[in-house]
Amino acid sequence: MALRAIRTYGDEILTMKSKPIKELKDRFKVLIDDMLDTMYDAGGVGLAAVQVGVLRRIVVIDISPEGDEPYVLINPEILETSGEQTGYEGCLSVPGKQGTVTRANYCKVKAFNRDMEEYIIEGEGLMARALQHEIDHLEGEVYVDKVEGELLDSAALAEMEDEDTEE
Repeated sequence: MALRAIRTYGDEILTMKSKPIKELKDRFKVLIDDMLDTMYDAGGVGLAAVQVGVLRRIVVIDISPEGDEPYVLINPEILETSGEQTGYEGCLSVPGKQGTVTRANYCKVKAFNRDMEEYIIEGEGLMARALQHEIDHLEGEVYVDKVEGELLDSAALAEMEDEDTEE
């Protein structure tokens, strides 16, 4: 397992559509492990293969603070969404920045796990946001194109939130 370089906003690969996986070859298993290591090392909750320069439909997500088993989604497809949530969103490919994005509050996705077994994953709140954000990456979309208003510096945003909690 190894850390991979995360491609940053402005890199043309982030605007390209990813190709489906037909067969889970050993190189894709290594990629999944590397993606997990890279995501954890960078402090993220999700990572798409395109973000490490591989145009394949693979996503890893782990929103649990306890480090529960992460989700591996191969060829994910959104089946259903509902509701609405608006909140700050960041991205490992746009380091140090956050912006306000409106997304569905509920998301149902069909995908294959690392054993190429089909499964359904449903999520609300942060999980729904992570699913939509990462699947957007597979379509060549970066969240900054959905930001309402301006991108904010993460450090400045954290200071504003600290000031709000002190009052």
